Amino acid sequence: MTSSHVKRWVTGIVAVPILFAVIFFGTEGVFAGFILAVTAVAILEYNRLVFGKTGGAESRALMLFGLLAPLAAAAAGPGAILAVAVLSTLLVFILTLFGVKEGALDLNPVARYTLGYLYLPVMLSHFILLREGDKGVLWIFFVIVLAFSGDIAAFYVGRTFGRRKLMPLVSPGKTVEGLLGLAAGSVAGCLIYRYFLLPEVPAGHIALIGLAGGIVGQLGDLFESLIKRASGAKDSGEILPGHGGILDRLDCLLFIVPVVYYYRTYVLS
Repeated sequence: MTSSHVKRWVTGIVAVPILFAVIFFGTEGVFAGFILAVTAVAILEYNRLVFGKTGGAESRALMLFGLLAPLAAAAAGPGAILAVAVLSTLLVFILTLFGVKEGALDLNPVARYTLGYLYLPVMLSHFILLREGDKGVLWIFFVIVLAFSGDIAAFYVGRTFGRRKLMPLVSPGKTVEGLLGLAAGSVAGCLIYRYFLLPEVPAGHIALIGLAGGIVGQLGDLFESLIKRASGAKDSGEILPGHGGILDRLDCLLFIVPVVYYYRTYVLS
């Protein structure tokens, strides 16, 4: 076993019990504080990737206003997230307009700010919204099971049967066969989870969430790979030895949790 594999196992042994304890035993406030901390680290990694080490005004604004989104979610719900997102982004647009200098007309920084705000604080805030709803703890674990059952299936199916590349320009290792395995694994994992912990939810709905969430989660993985490739980076960070950065672990979850939240809120309710 290589040193990188040892690091992965050690990190998992330490991190998984902490994550479980925060979700299962932590209050809504503790969980919101955890998501706030994760958001801060994720923004730091994103800023390093897209703005570089020196950063800029937009990167500092993203950290400042980005942390308001999970706080708004915890305090007042989804409407507050939208208000904070719109008003803070409007302010950044205005400051960018008044900061224009001759010979330096560049919309890239403000575009990267807007992308980062939607991609990280807004998406991550849905964990808080999901946790606060009916049986919120069980739904948070449902998201995790959906993501990792699909990942495991995709790994083994892709390694055994993978032939056709899915998006070679973005992630050369991903295959169409792996995606099919992921979809099947996500549905199976969700149905097993439903049988034991969410029996009141119709199996058809759970299967549909598993299928949609699995596919969308894979696209989230690919999107994070696109950001890294565009930035010339292998990993988003080094905070998790053997695993890379926070974004490397959150990539699929960022896309899955809004899908699960809105399905549960507007279809199942």
